[in-house]
Amino acid sequence: MAHAKIDKTNAARLLDRAKIAYELVPYQVDEEHLAATHVAEQLGEAIESVFKTLVLKGDRTGYFVCVVPGDHEVDLKAAARVSGNKKVDLIPMKELLPVTGYIRGGCSPIGMKKPFPTYIHQSVLDEPHIYVSAGVRGLQLRIAPADLIAYVHATVADISHKA
Repeated sequence: MAHAKIDKTNAARLLDRAKIAYELVPYQVDEEHLAATHVAEQLGEAIESVFKTLVLKGDRTGYFVCVVPGDHEVDLKAAARVSGNKKVDLIPMKELLPVTGYIRGGCSPIGMKKPFPTYIHQSVLDEPHIYVSAGVRGLQLRIAPADLIAYVHATVADISHKA
């Protein structure tokens, strides 16, 4: 093993505890480019398999999570509809750490401070495996979509569109 040891994140430890298979995949972080497109390039993977985790707040249900392909934007109307809200918005950046325990570019759908309702874009079902943040910048989790959906009790829905 010539690799540098990868420190396990909280998300990885939670998956270990649940006996869910995953792989930790490091990538080079560029503070100027935290976009999923950059992550996909670094991993040498198609953008369709690299998902980003976004946190929204609804006028009725409060915080919830949307996991969408890296080249997509959340469709706020669709997200409101599936989450039972009339109006939703992405939370301000300054709320991300206090609400989730994660920072921008390192927000994982696994292991937030508390479990939030989670919605994953339906294209996840087309992928044999996907990448989501492992909870820190520079590290992705490669996981089977069904395992992620089951673990976070996600609802699969049409919640985004290509950016």
